[in-house]
Amino acid sequence: MSINENVFRATLITKGRVSEQPHSVILRGVKYQNKIYFSRHRSDSDWFKNAIKNHEVIIKYQEFSFTGIAKKVKDEKLNQKISQLKYPGEKRANEKRVAIEIILYEQS
Repeated sequence: MSINENVFRATLITKGRVSEQPHSVILRGVKYQNKIYFSRHRSDSDWFKNAIKNHEVIIKYQEFSFTGIAKKVKDEKLNQKISQLKYPGEKRANEKRVAIEIILYEQS
């Protein structure tokens, strides 16, 4: 099974950068060019900081779990594209955001 929607709701589970305990948050994700993206306005959230420090993450989507490696998106044009896909036709699609990119491990 894979994530078939381009925009979807999922639970992102990161490993706490201090506690090393699982940290879960429900987010709107974007699938673009076979990668998964989560974004926000600023990089001060726990889930964002956790994913940058501890790159292995879990995405729970519907009844499925996917494991992958996260990294911060540094390309501003890609960040903008993710926002436009995440918020099509909305004013906030043009707001500056930060994002993480997740490459999923192959599922067996």
